[in-house]
Amino acid sequence: MNPLFIPSPEHGVWYLGPIPIRAYALCIITGVFAAIWLANRRWVARGGTSGEVADMAIWAVPAGLIGSRIYHVATDHQLYFGPNGHPINALKIWEGGLGIWGAILGGALAAVFWCRHKKINKRAMADAVAPALLLAQAIGRWGNYFNQELFGKPTTLPWGLKIDQAHRPPGFEEYATFHPTFLYESIWNLSVMGIIIWLDQRFKMGFGRVFALYVMGYSLGRGWVESLRIDPVELQDVGGLRFNEWVSIVLFIVGLVYFVWASRTHPGRQPAYRDDREESQLSESVEDS
Repeated sequence: MNPLFIPSPEHGVWYLGPIPIRAYALCIITGVFAAIWLANRRWVARGGTSGEVADMAIWAVPAGLIGSRIYHVATDHQLYFGPNGHPINALKIWEGGLGIWGAILGGALAAVFWCRHKKINKRAMADAVAPALLLAQAIGRWGNYFNQELFGKPTTLPWGLKIDQAHRPPGFEEYATFHPTFLYESIWNLSVMGIIIWLDQRFKMGFGRVFALYVMGYSLGRGWVESLRIDPVELQDVGGLRFNEWVSIVLFIVGLVYFVWASRTHPGRQPAYRDDREESQLSESVEDS
């Protein structure tokens, strides 16, 4: 074994009396709060009101968690509904198993409905939130480190991640160190976040273009990281690529097409609120008086 490596944590869960404190959950919670903080700052800078991001998160975060779990269970259904599966385990979200694209879809749907109700320009909100999503994902990925899961191929590089024997997949028992894909993706997300924030400040982008950059940037990195992973997948490879690699390719193209279209048809930024919001607030104030 390579004498230089990243050690895996001895514990991924601690107990406060009978209450388990799971590192996986702490990483997700920390990522959520960090994202709300950053998104709120960006939303206020774009003309929004402080606190609205947190209000939206009350709906978007649970919807995102539900969506991420549904995506994971759907793409790895044999783990829960196969011959040796236990369907009840599909509800045990604390044991790991979240699909980021399901989280984005579920959270986005909840956010869209919330923005419509509050008469907020949903694309303006999406642009404010986009870099914050990368921050949440960068922090949340460390949950995989504590769970010793979703690592990459064996490697002898000095930053290889040592995986305990019990967590090595079948066929790789004799290998000790693997690519730390959680670390690769975390660094990638933070780098893309910084680039997107700089581009947004430099070119004053709006109408969903910042969110499109997020989709493109994350898809590119996720496709690369996915190609390194060796964890078994239930959906068969197509054309030598894993299912999530194809998802990344498709979403990168969608993001690119939207970015080009929005750049040509909607230069600049739109206001944070819809025009009918002021009319609605004015009518409410008249009724109250």
